[in-house]
Amino acid sequence: MLITFEGIEGSGKTTQAELLYAYLEKNGYNVIKTREPGGTGLGEALRDVLLRRDMRVFPLAELLVFMAVRAQHMEEVISPALAEGKIVLCDRFVDATYAYQGYGRSIDLGIIETFNRLVTKGVRPNLTILLDCDVDQAFKRKLAANQQMDRFEREGISFHRKIREAYLKLSEEDGKRFFVIGPSLDVEGTHRVIREKVESLLQSHGI
Repeated sequence: MLITFEGIEGSGKTTQAELLYAYLEKNGYNVIKTREPGGTGLGEALRDVLLRRDMRVFPLAELLVFMAVRAQHMEEVISPALAEGKIVLCDRFVDATYAYQGYGRSIDLGIIETFNRLVTKGVRPNLTILLDCDVDQAFKRKLAANQQMDRFEREGISFHRKIREAYLKLSEEDGKRFFVIGPSLDVEGTHRVIREKVESLLQSHGI
């Protein structure tokens, strides 16, 4: 089973992925947690390059590097884990490419679809948890945490608004797979809602 987490920068998706992983592991599930870009030695090395604030990367080059990271990630981590019957929690996956490189960088969605099919070999998430939140609110949280901004986070507010709109559009187009959670709940409340959704999904699959 593949469960992915998506959202704009500062949405809290990484925190929720970690909380769900801890909960599932504590309750005896065979689960792994990974992320994109990253997840492998090659992926983490390329992640460092992709996120460098002083790095100028053109949109098509950016897309191709992300796809290389995903190809390695699938072969080395995700596909073997799924074959072993594990639950895979992934912080960002294919939808991030549509949102950031498609809607954000204006790369043709058909090109992205072709590459995604090639590198994932048709593997799709069973569930995608979208943490939706206001862009201004998300960046206030980032600033309050005194975190350094990476190359994507330093993009203008208008770019991140496009990403949020893209995620909401994607969720509307694939409503059965997406589970959208708004910003009204606190961290624990959000975790509880996610936990209930995932437990229901696992039960329906006999896991």
